[in-house]
Amino acid sequence: MQYHLDGYRYGDPTIEPATLGRDAGQGPLPEEVDVLIVGTGPAGTVLAAQLAEFPEITTRVVERRQGPLPVGQADGVSCRTVEMFDAFGLATTLLDEAYWVNETTFWAPSSHDRGGITRTGQIQDVADGLSEYPHVIVNQARMQEMLLAKASKSASRLEVDYGFKALGVDIPEDPEARVTVTLEVTDQDGKGTGTTRTVQARYVVGCDGARSVIRTSIGRSLHGDAQNHAWGVMDILPVTDFPDVRKKAVMQSASGSLLQIPREGGNLVRYYVDLGDLPEGDRSVRERTTFEDILAAAQKALHPYTLDAKDVAWWSVYEVGQRVTDGFDDVPAESVGVLDPRVFIAGDACHTHSAKAGQGMNVSMQDTYNLGWKLAAVLQGRSPKSLLATYSGERQKIARELIDFDKRWSKMIGSKVSDPNDPESGGVAANDVEAHFVAGGKFTAGLSTVYERSLLTGGTEYQGLAPGFEVGTRFHSAPVVRVADAKPEQLGHVHEADGRWRLYAFGDAAAVGSEDSALGALLEFLDTSEQSPVRRFTPSGAPDDAVFDVRAILQQEHRSVDLNTLPPFLLPAKGRFGLRDYEKVFSAERTNGHLLGTVPGLQATQDIYDLRGVDRERGALVVVRPDQYVAQVLPLGAHTELADFFAAFMIDQGVNQGVDQG
Repeated sequence: MQYHLDGYRYGDPTIEPATLGRDAGQGPLPEEVDVLIVGTGPAGTVLAAQLAEFPEITTRVVERRQGPLPVGQADGVSCRTVEMFDAFGLATTLLDEAYWVNETTFWAPSSHDRGGITRTGQIQDVADGLSEYPHVIVNQARMQEMLLAKASKSASRLEVDYGFKALGVDIPEDPEARVTVTLEVTDQDGKGTGTTRTVQARYVVGCDGARSVIRTSIGRSLHGDAQNHAWGVMDILPVTDFPDVRKKAVMQSASGSLLQIPREGGNLVRYYVDLGDLPEGDRSVRERTTFEDILAAAQKALHPYTLDAKDVAWWSVYEVGQRVTDGFDDVPAESVGVLDPRVFIAGDACHTHSAKAGQGMNVSMQDTYNLGWKLAAVLQGRSPKSLLATYSGERQKIARELIDFDKRWSKMIGSKVSDPNDPESGGVAANDVEAHFVAGGKFTAGLSTVYERSLLTGGTEYQGLAPGFEVGTRFHSAPVVRVADAKPEQLGHVHEADGRWRLYAFGDAAAVGSEDSALGALLEFLDTSEQSPVRRFTPSGAPDDAVFDVRAILQQEHRSVDLNTLPPFLLPAKGRFGLRDYEKVFSAERTNGHLLGTVPGLQATQDIYDLRGVDRERGALVVVRPDQYVAQVLPLGAHTELADFFAAFMIDQGVNQGVDQG
């Protein structure tokens, strides 16, 4: 963390100095804004935290409730989401508070007593090597609190405007005109009072849930099917003799299925309880089901073990269903490529499903992590408005993949286990559930997303230079050592949620200062050429790394690198004093396994080149999007290809010959 560039700062470094005019806060909700976020669920709070990093963009967030969410429904936090929280500087807090899902156990009817259950398997929840972070459990409300606190500490001092419910959106025909959002003031119960007002916004993002008013206003609707199957869910403080009470457990008994998720705090446990099939069209299950019904069904499924609920934090009943909209913005299919979107929907507003896969909150957050940096790039004048169409194009496909996975997993977990003594009775074998869970491990870790070739994602012509950094997937971090201070780090952890592109330049076999160094030639191009994306697309007067954060990874051991022999581009002068940035250069040093997140079993002879298959002779340039996905893998000498890639979606700022920050 760098916070002394403009002079010594005392106090909490996570609280940024307020931008001009925000010392006293953001003030009342204005009549005009750049971005209006409707709703403070997972999608809305991620977008708020990201756009808060751009104080020149007027962002406001409205919420119908009078305060933050006290108890959240979602709790499963995938490895990918923890990686994203690291980019917001929140991963450490998240991991300290969370329950870590280390193992998952599987239970099925006992061969001796079909009325009771027995353990049939236990596995490591996240396979080795998928991520440096674990799968954890944290209440949705707490995660949203972290994100909103991050926004409030930003230079924007962004906070939620509580007590406003969206009634509708009016989109004018003039593409340059602002969108009008009608809001109604709400009472303490979140109900409308009849008092309304309007806000004019350049862009509106509906994060207002499955009954989204914003979705309805732009003519979108959820499409899909109900599965005519009901589940109860309860968060309780249990007393039980079930031996795996502090492990995630998938239980399929003769009387129904039960999914157990231990919660943070040491004692709280969530149970998803199978309540059976419903008659088609039956929508009264919520009204006729009590907490006592759910607890009784759980107790029956857990036999011969006992379960007593000493306290109930929350409970509900829901019907399994999977639905997704036909588009995530306001542009109809026939106008895609002609009109630019101005209204977007995210999270439950555009995809709903069961909770069994644990992906609802995670995918919702990734929706707006995808959208936020694009909105910032357009509003800052760095990219054309057409960039915004890529949001719906990329995220709708991911939502459909989630729906398909959820259908398969919900069906599997809700099926009865076959009786080996009665093969004609049907059902699934006990080990089928475990096998399905293992097969879907990458998906449930949040790591199965692959963005297809597009404006923002290149081809795979040079994938062989670094096969471990697969184009279209999230950047897979690995250990390195920072040259200047010998600090061991995860390379991916230098990525902040600040809208910048990352260029990770892995050095070739030649020393960086030698004449035949491909890395040296790349750095020279980025620094001095008029075709350099750094020079073309960085605003005049801004630091060299304002848009492109270039990091070099050298094959030399860190002690053999002399900082004074490195290209000046890797030691940029920053801030009003022209202080040097010493954090741009790393050594691909072999590790003895002392780094946070080191892969279990990692050999002391392996470094990041080995782990990700980077070509040691030729090196590689890995281009990473602001949302941490690999956009391109290129040879170090592919200067023209690099320039052309960014020229396709960035606006020339006038050749920037570098900034003298002194």
